[in-house]
Amino acid sequence: MASSSQSMPISQILKSKSDFEDEPKKKSREDWRKAKELEEARKAGTAPAAVDEEGKDINPHIPQYISSAPWYYGTSGPTLKHQRPQAEKIKEFSDLNEWYSRGVDNTKRAIKYRPGACENCGAMTHKKKDCFERPRNIGAKFSGKNIAADEFAQKHLSLDYDGKRDRWSGYDPSEHKSIIEEFQKVEEAKRQLRADKLNANEEEDDEDKDEDKYVDEVDMPGTKVDSKQRITVRNLRIREDTAKYLRNLDPNSAYYDPKTRSMRENPKPSVDDNYAGENFVRFSGDTTKHATAQLFAWEAYDKGVDVHLLAEPTKLEMLQKEYDKKKDQFKSQVHSDILERYGGEEHLQVPPKSLLLAQTEDYVEYSRSGKIIKGQEKEIIKSKYEEDVYINNHSSIWGSFWKAGHWGYKCCHSYIKNSYCLGDAGKNKPVNELPPPTIDAMPEEEEEVKQVEETKAASSSSSCSEDERTKTERKSKKKKNKKKMRKEKKKQEKEEDKLKKALQKEDEHHKDVEELMKLDERKRPYNSMFEVKKPSEEEVEAYYMKRRRDEDPMNEFV
Repeated sequence: MASSSQSMPISQILKSKSDFEDEPKKKSREDWRKAKELEEARKAGTAPAAVDEEGKDINPHIPQYISSAPWYYGTSGPTLKHQRPQAEKIKEFSDLNEWYSRGVDNTKRAIKYRPGACENCGAMTHKKKDCFERPRNIGAKFSGKNIAADEFAQKHLSLDYDGKRDRWSGYDPSEHKSIIEEFQKVEEAKRQLRADKLNANEEEDDEDKDEDKYVDEVDMPGTKVDSKQRITVRNLRIREDTAKYLRNLDPNSAYYDPKTRSMRENPKPSVDDNYAGENFVRFSGDTTKHATAQLFAWEAYDKGVDVHLLAEPTKLEMLQKEYDKKKDQFKSQVHSDILERYGGEEHLQVPPKSLLLAQTEDYVEYSRSGKIIKGQEKEIIKSKYEEDVYINNHSSIWGSFWKAGHWGYKCCHSYIKNSYCLGDAGKNKPVNELPPPTIDAMPEEEEEVKQVEETKAASSSSSCSEDERTKTERKSKKKKNKKKMRKEKKKQEKEEDKLKKALQKEDEHHKDVEELMKLDERKRPYNSMFEVKKPSEEEVEAYYMKRRRDEDPMNEFV
């Protein structure tokens, strides 16, 4: 607050003592009341604001401890000059372009040696011990020749806070011209070398020269070809491609992240099926497996199992497989227990409702174009065998035609499976030309088939009766069965012999191992170069028979 009653110095108070003696109390109270009313009027805006000695208005809302000047300042009216920067306290700093002079002053150069100058070079601005010139055989003090110029008398610079920390202070921009000129010279030399190489190659490659004439006219989109420099510059993106955020301008469509230039989903799922968005990568491949493994590791660690995905991946995978296996067993056990207690297993073996009622409750919604909007389309049940596969120009499958004990193709009446289709021309084939019915016999039954054919031929040639034929067939079967039994017995005996030998070798191996374990480690033989072969079936069987499991509690009783 700026008021008319300012604090006055003591000299003025003593001079105006007579004024205060006449009714001092009444005058002081009345002056205080008037000053208070004037202050309220100025704050309300009904009275003009106070003016300082410079003619500037003083804000009436300024607090009194700011507007009132101290008694020793010597002011008789309202002022704010004591709050402004004082002239005697303002520091003057050096100009931005002022800096220390460099080099020496060549305008003034002495001819004779001056007393008090450097004894080595003759300059007045330093002594002999501070001289930067090489020591002369005869100093300038005695020779009086080649007296060096004096350094500049440096002035004292007063730098402000920013001036002390300016890294470019005192820099001369003209010094950078030498760097630019050097760079231009190098570039010109490189261009000249390229031009010389091109001129040398033009004489040898005339055909390439003719082709390069039309290179500039056949630029591909997104590329820039220069035949003179033989370079091709590829842009980051072909400008003809539609940007992702322009696929659908609807703000409610799929979100586009401009920072990573990725679109999470398809902005037009009902129209464009080729683009699926970048989010499908996060839920495809091994990412889901990795996420489930990480979740399992966290849950196992919370329950006291010390396992980590990155430190022990194999251990974690084995634990997860064991956990899933026990979980499935527990579920199946609970399922079976519930069925045993309450029954109702016969209701679980009922065929699906779609077969019983010939209808389903699956909701499927289609668009106008026939694409599915909601729900899932009914899957077509397919056989495990190949269907409707036509070969060799046939229009029907093998087995679609049967005649006189023969299977064939319906389209051409061909009875050969790998034949080429002849169409209607093959249907006119007479029955006498049909091939005899084939017997698909196994390799083991080929001898029996041959014997049957021989007996048939013998019976037809000798015109035997039917009883004799049956007898011969029975004899041949008995002989064959006997041969099979003999072969099986021989195989069993060989296998038993091999197994016995393998068991003996396994026993010998165990004995050798026990003897080696008794020896000292330093005396044991070195078997790293031992020949390793794949074990036979008998050796594997002998190993499993002789193997001793220490973790088995019944091992001690065997």
